Amino acid sequence: MFVLLSLLLAVGGQAQEAPAPAAPAGPDLYMEAMRALGEGRMADATEALDRMIAAGPESPAQWLDLAMLQCSLGRSAEALALFTRIEAQFDPPPGVRQLIEEQRRQGCRNSQRVRLWSVQAQRGYDSNVNQGAANPEFAAGDGTPLQLLPEYLPRADHYTVVAGDYLADLNERGDIGFVQVHLRRNDHVSDYDTLSLLGGVEHPWRAGGWRMRSVALGGLLTLGGQLYQEQAQLQLRATPPLALPKNVDFALLGGVGYSHYRTLSNFNAATLELRGILGYRARRGWGQASLGYLDDRATGTRPGGDRAGWNVRMLVRGNLAGALDGELDWSRQRWHGDSAYSPGLIDVTRQQRTSTARAALSYGFAANQSLVLEWRATRNHENISIFQYDSRQVSLNWRWEGR
Repeated sequence: MFVLLSLLLAVGGQAQEAPAPAAPAGPDLYMEAMRALGEGRMADATEALDRMIAAGPESPAQWLDLAMLQCSLGRSAEALALFTRIEAQFDPPPGVRQLIEEQRRQGCRNSQRVRLWSVQAQRGYDSNVNQGAANPEFAAGDGTPLQLLPEYLPRADHYTVVAGDYLADLNERGDIGFVQVHLRRNDHVSDYDTLSLLGGVEHPWRAGGWRMRSVALGGLLTLGGQLYQEQAQLQLRATPPLALPKNVDFALLGGVGYSHYRTLSNFNAATLELRGILGYRARRGWGQASLGYLDDRATGTRPGGDRAGWNVRMLVRGNLAGALDGELDWSRQRWHGDSAYSPGLIDVTRQQRTSTARAALSYGFAANQSLVLEWRATRNHENISIFQYDSRQVSLNWRWEGR
């Protein structure tokens, strides 16, 4: 819209007076303000506009861009003053005058902070709540076959999930705060009931032509009613200034984290992740593929020592018909340990291979409400039989979003 108005005004202004050449810094400041607006950095956008005004734009197109940007920031008095100056100084054509009058009638939006929330309730079935071993027998270090106890075999159950999340702007620099809570209760296998709480902050910034987002987050997880794990993580998402095809984007994600286990000894670990993410957006859907390297360093004498591996994920989502959307998700993860898992009992280095496939149908039946039917399958096959497991889940989820 800004470009169209600028062209109309520039043409109309030429009938009265040839516009003076734009100041060299003008276009850079304009693009800087537009980028800041798109990234939610309102304070930076305001600063760029103030610098443009101080530089003294001369062309009608620059003045109109300034007025519309001021209005989009909620700075009504400044925008109205610029509209008046445009009409008096450049005598714009009737089409532009009409658009300016419409903008005056509508008023400039208030610069309100974004607040988004959602709640959901889910009912499902899990064929292997406890990730029980697929093979009921295990061969000890001397080759003697052992029969696993029933609690280490797959246990199926129905479950109920109640969850919610909240996200809000913290200031005009584009900082975002978020919190998520997720409660799962099994009908019978209560030892594997979980409650998770996650919160964090996100800060956007730029480094040259790179768009950056820093994230700090922390979380708690309970298992069977007891505090099981504490987590802390720092992430940096960097989008380089690449000349990519239309609708294609690429970003790099790096992260470091630490996990502390309350009920397990020698399982605390620090993790490092580096991931590349390639995305594509179309008119009726989008897709994403990522490949990441993972390094997990034990801080104690964890069985198997340190471990490292790779993770690949592919996700597509699109509109199928009307209010019906579809989603497909597939991931594959490979871990390899650093040493024998348990010398004398399990004299092999653990090699883990986990694949997860997911399919979902989402139907929007009311304003901001949807029903999601989901199927998920996990296949964890590795070289230590007691850790091999398969699971299937199917669930129906109601979700309500608001702001």
